[in-house]
Amino acid sequence: MSGWSGLLSRRGPCPLALLLLLLFGPSSVLAISFHLPLNSHKCLREEIHKDLLVTGAYEITDQSGGAGGLRTHLKITDSAGHILYSKEDASKGKFAFTTEDYDMFEVCFESKGTGRIPDQLVILDMKHGVEAKNYEEIAKVEKLKPLEVELRRLEDLSESIVNDFAYMKRREEEMRDTNESTNTRVLYFSIFSMFCLIGLATWQVFYLRRFFKAKKLIE
Repeated sequence: MSGWSGLLSRRGPCPLALLLLLLFGPSSVLAISFHLPLNSHKCLREEIHKDLLVTGAYEITDQSGGAGGLRTHLKITDSAGHILYSKEDASKGKFAFTTEDYDMFEVCFESKGTGRIPDQLVILDMKHGVEAKNYEEIAKVEKLKPLEVELRRLEDLSESIVNDFAYMKRREEEMRDTNESTNTRVLYFSIFSMFCLIGLATWQVFYLRRFFKAKKLIE
């Protein structure tokens, strides 16, 4: 942190860091709105890296006026089916959790009711990583100046970008190893198939020779 502070305090914010903030900052925010029909089930999925804070806020507009016993359930799960957040009869609220591993997370809304009821409007705003952190609270707790808060944000953003590149590098290495392993297996299988064909052809030659000799067609 001190290295970043010293550099930026002398020269101002780094243009590259600001560019990275503009390019990668919005990518960790999911803001969406959609209509949820009666007795329907809609889910949103997103892949999120390991050890990241995920926060979200939701609001469900009920246009039925309380008719038909309309209720909307919200549930957030991972790929293994573990429930990270669940809310019965959800209308408006917030949630937060920290990911334990790189995984696919699913946010599901389910509407239940009877009668002819207008579609509900669902507004969901999810943030993770740098965008999920409340830097105003951090500034109050640690008594940071505005410039120091921005430096902390840039430092966290740069660390997030480095982690993303490291993950992509690991994935590339895994894919390369898988590709090399597949090529090696194909090569061994091809060699094995070739020897099998040679052995089969040799056996056929000797078999036919014995057959023709038995029939006295050849000497």
